[in-house]
Amino acid sequence: MAATIRPLYDRVIVKRIAETEQVRGGIIIPDTAKEKPQEGEVIAVGSGKLRDDGSRTPLDVKVGDRVLFGKYSGSEVKIDGEEFLIMREDEILGIIEGKGQAAAK
Repeated sequence: MAATIRPLYDRVIVKRIAETEQVRGGIIIPDTAKEKPQEGEVIAVGSGKLRDDGSRTPLDVKVGDRVLFGKYSGSEVKIDGEEFLIMREDEILGIIEGKGQAAAK
């Protein structure tokens, strides 16, 4: 049985999108020297930021969105052998629109 995780409040779960293998000048860059991608797919979203009056502010991101985030954003977690990032919505820099959708058509 696969574990599921439901983020709280304004937190989101993001899975990094792996970049393609890059070779520079015929030299394969080892995994330890590669930078982690700063692009990911939103896997789960919380219920929204809690306001002082008890209501919730809905999140702008939704499950399935491709997002950009900072190099040191979020907390890395490993669930069932897969790596994810848990971050607040305000750590997300932007939503990528249209990328990958044209390739699917």
